[in-house]
Amino acid sequence: MKSVVNKTDTHPTDGPPPLLQLTGIRKAFGATIALGGVDLAIRPGEIHALVGENGAGKSTLMKVLAGIHQPDAGTLTLDRATYAPAGPLDARRAGVAMVTQELAIAPHLSVAANIVLGAEPTRGPLLDAATTRRRATDALTQLGRADIPLDVPAGQLGIAEQQLLEIARALALGCRILVLDEPTSSLTAADTDRLFTLVRRLRDQGTAVVYISHFLEEVKALSDHCTILRDGATVHSAPTANLSTDAIAHHMVGRAVDELYHRSDHPPGEVVLAVSDLRNAPAVLNASFELRRGEVLGLAGLIGAGRSDLLKSIFGLAPVQSGAVKTAAFSGRPQPTQSWRGGLGFLSEDRKDEGLALNLSLAENLTLPRLPWRLSPRQLADETKTWIQRVGVRAAGPDQAIGELSGGNQQKIAFARLLRNDADILLLDEPTRGIDIGAKQTLYRLIDELAESGKAVLLVSSYLPELLGTCDRIAVMCRGTLGPARPTAEWTEHTIMLAATGANAA
Repeated sequence: MKSVVNKTDTHPTDGPPPLLQLTGIRKAFGATIALGGVDLAIRPGEIHALVGENGAGKSTLMKVLAGIHQPDAGTLTLDRATYAPAGPLDARRAGVAMVTQELAIAPHLSVAANIVLGAEPTRGPLLDAATTRRRATDALTQLGRADIPLDVPAGQLGIAEQQLLEIARALALGCRILVLDEPTSSLTAADTDRLFTLVRRLRDQGTAVVYISHFLEEVKALSDHCTILRDGATVHSAPTANLSTDAIAHHMVGRAVDELYHRSDHPPGEVVLAVSDLRNAPAVLNASFELRRGEVLGLAGLIGAGRSDLLKSIFGLAPVQSGAVKTAAFSGRPQPTQSWRGGLGFLSEDRKDEGLALNLSLAENLTLPRLPWRLSPRQLADETKTWIQRVGVRAAGPDQAIGELSGGNQQKIAFARLLRNDADILLLDEPTRGIDIGAKQTLYRLIDELAESGKAVLLVSSYLPELLGTCDRIAVMCRGTLGPARPTAEWTEHTIMLAATGANAA
């Protein structure tokens, strides 16, 4: 694969020299070429966005940078000297740190212990508690969060503050290059704003930040420079100010991306799911709605408002203290097996811990929980290949462990499982989390086709343009209470946020 870079739009030659330079980086896993020639130049005091579809090579490239993988070919230089970290700790000591989408926090250890985790200071054979507290305090102060108590178990902190601990851990070892991989995927809008302020502060202090995100609006708002990968190679690199979101998307997928959202005219039919006065305190205080055949109903609300708990209660994964769930197959308080057999399908936003068995193959994950006893191994492989093609999964084949795939490709298999089971009512919790723009377009089309075929879809999303672009009706959840569903045309991003924050009645 040949690396293609727009040389006329790369960093100006009169600027500071690159702090980190990657040239012609190649990496293969067996017959799978993950990186076929990547060039990347990162300068000090710069926020550099790295974008590309799932499978484009972003995660592999960052693992090379962080010392997790060794490249098969190419050169890396740091401060114009050869850079070849033997492992993640070696990379951290060189000033390169990565904060992944799946946070690596030790929940039972204190905040201070988490910040020095993996590089604990010692005095003789013992841990040096005083130095640990000093380094932790210095790192949190640098981030403007010296208010976080050092002795509290990290597991008691919210997601945003746990992410902050990982950044503080990087700074405690003298981080010069910070890699943030999908850092806002689980953050509220307010936490995202605070993260942006922090990232800009680090840039102004001279830290180089590599920012990976599928949210192109974030890329445009935050980054100084943008490098785009496709099929394991660099295809474009330019100042972000010179790129529109449409241009970025075009380079990512190799074609123009038109009509991202799909919403056909599919008049709703009879009620297939009725939820009455459902309560699962403290997360869900009161929720009532009806979902009709051929309809996509969106659930909006802030993180922590109770939307995920509501979906789990409807499916039977969380208790129902009072109220009822009614479908054609059952009525009352559901159980997961009853729901699955009754035509409900549930897609969790937490694919790592709830949605998939990462050590099993694509074929095995696709067929759970209904195992294909009547299919031969060859028939199962052929069927899996069909689904891989239909939902656009990039994988070596049906027997590949699903844990080896990118997060977006894992999510596609989880979605395909519902389609294979021919679920009549689909409960989708953040289905496009961590998925690139091309994959989102595929899933939006599939959701629209499901509604056209008479399926009913209940869609939870924190991304308001997604709800406004795909749903027929939207209801907003605020502090455990679900407001009335109204036609999408009656909503705007502004009115949804007002309802979500309780600023006015929905």
